[in-house]
Amino acid sequence: MASRGNRTLVPEAKAALDKFKMEAASEVGVTLNQGYNGDLTSRQAGSIGGQMVKKMVEKYENEIKNSK
Repeated sequence: MASRGNRTLVPEAKAALDKFKMEAASEVGVTLNQGYNGDLTSRQAGSIGGQMVKKMVEKYENEIKNSK
């Protein structure tokens, strides 16, 4: 199976995704730099990704709730 890698599917959304990632990192207490962040631990990177998913799920649940 071919891997897509770390490619943005909608290039126009890159700036918004970067901002979202910075906000999520701030919320979990992880300092991100612009550009390379390869010095993050797996726990730090996972907490950022987990926070992003949590916020996306909350937004989707609110959209479903408000559409009824």
